[in-house]
Amino acid sequence: MLPRAVRPDGRLRLVIFDCDGVLIDSEGLSCRAVARELRQIGLDLDDEAAVHRFAGKALTAIKIEAEAETGRALPADWAATMQGKLVELMRREARTIDGAHGMLTAVVGLDLPVRVGSNSSIAEMDVKFGRTGLDRFVADRIHSARDMGKPKPDPAVYLHAAAIEGVAPDDCIVLEDTDTGARAAQAAGMACVLLRPLDHPAPDWPGLFRIGHLSEFAPFLERILVSQGRDGGRS
Repeated sequence: MLPRAVRPDGRLRLVIFDCDGVLIDSEGLSCRAVARELRQIGLDLDDEAAVHRFAGKALTAIKIEAEAETGRALPADWAATMQGKLVELMRREARTIDGAHGMLTAVVGLDLPVRVGSNSSIAEMDVKFGRTGLDRFVADRIHSARDMGKPKPDPAVYLHAAAIEGVAPDDCIVLEDTDTGARAAQAAGMACVLLRPLDHPAPDWPGLFRIGHLSEFAPFLERILVSQGRDGGRS
C-alpha cells in the first residue's frame, strides 16, 4: 500500500528535501573533487565516472570503496579532511539547481512545512544555503546524516526530521535524486519523488514517483492536497 501521505484518505504533513542534486547543484563539484584526491592513491577514475559512482554516497563509504579497490589505506581522518575541503569549495562555488527558489516558494505557499535531510554535514549545508540564499527557506530546519553517523541509505536522518516536526513517517514525502537517497526514504516508510530526467533509468519501487524538473514538484504536491480535500493546502 502507498504511504498515507499521498493517498486521498491520508494527510500530507511534511516535505523533506535532500540537499545535493535536489536544491544545490553540488554533486558534480563534490564528486570531481573527491576523484582528484583519490587518483593520487591510484584509483583509476575520471571525473565524469566519479559523478555517476559517488553521487549520494557518504565520504566514509567512498573511503572504504577506494581502499578496497586500490589496496592502499587512506589516512584515518581522510573523510573529515575531505569534508573540510568540500566546505571551502562550496563556499566559493555552490549554486542552486535550476528552479529551486521558485519551487521552494511554491511549496511554502501550499502551507506545507519543509525540512532537509542530507548526507552533507551541517557545516557544508550552512555554507551552501547561505551562498545561494536558500537559507531563508530552510534555516534551522536542516539535518545531517553524516553528523548523525548514519549516512543514507540508512533512514535515520529522515526519521529524525519527521520526529523533530512531530509527524509520522508515512505522512511525509521526500524529494530525492539518487537511488541511495530513495532507498533511505523507502526504508523510512515515506513516499518519495525522484528528480531525474525522465529518459534516464530509475528503480520501479512502490511509493516512488518521478519528475524531470523542479517546476513539476509543487503542482504534484498540490494535486495530492486537493485529492485529500485540502484546497491546495489552503484549508
